[in-house]
Amino acid sequence: MSIVHLNGRNLPAEEACVPVLDRGFIFGDGVYEVIPVFGGRPFRLDEHLRRLENSLAEVRIPNPHTREEWAALIQSLIEANGGGDQSLYLQVTRGPAARDHALPENPAPTVFAMSNPLRPPAPEIIEHGIEAITLDDIRWSRCHIKAISLLPNILLRQTALDAGAAEAILIRDGYATEGAASNLFVVLDGELLTPPKGPRLLPGITRDVILELAAANGIPHREADIRREDLARASEIWVTSSTKEILPVTRLDDAPVGDGRPGPVFRKMYALYQANKAALRTP
Repeated sequence: MSIVHLNGRNLPAEEACVPVLDRGFIFGDGVYEVIPVFGGRPFRLDEHLRRLENSLAEVRIPNPHTREEWAALIQSLIEANGGGDQSLYLQVTRGPAARDHALPENPAPTVFAMSNPLRPPAPEIIEHGIEAITLDDIRWSRCHIKAISLLPNILLRQTALDAGAAEAILIRDGYATEGAASNLFVVLDGELLTPPKGPRLLPGITRDVILELAAANGIPHREADIRREDLARASEIWVTSSTKEILPVTRLDDAPVGDGRPGPVFRKMYALYQANKAALRTP
């Protein structure tokens, strides 16, 4: 039985309840964060909490905790669920209020957190890669906010799954933005590219780690717009997230990417990322 956190208490998941008038339930009025945990230690906690703070500020929900309080809450939940490798989910909604589109005065935010086991991608995925399709980006214009109202992302990802693919790469105004649940990288003419940060995409923590590792290990890289036609001539395509880590896309829109196998830049970056994880597990 997993242990969750709800409004100041750790308790079994089956006992956790929120009011039906919570604006998260009624409107999807809230934000969330996902933090990977390796060896009982949260990965890039400051960066994740900064992104949570930015999301809360963007949607005008008062932050219910200081960074120190968040850190203590998170560590308590990690320990309550046995340590090791976990995927920690945090959610803050505006809290219960009468149903009205206008923001309530003096809201009492609902704070929820849960943990699930975190397992690395299956070896066969790393060896052979995944298939993806391109779809029009139907989401709103403030994708940098990590909001809980994810119905467009859900529909896009399900469209990919229905087509036998693992992910959808989204296109807006002729440019690739990100995946339905991931950030995007391509290797083009020997250079690693990822779309620049902005309201069209979520500023991924794993995305930033990859750019840091590229800089530290002499891998040519930069942030740049990626056109739809660039995807067709890329030698490598990757998608990344805190839980997916780095996945090579070896088929896109039913055509091979490069030679149809994970490429050499991916294999180098994957090894660097795993070494980075191993270092975090070392006390």
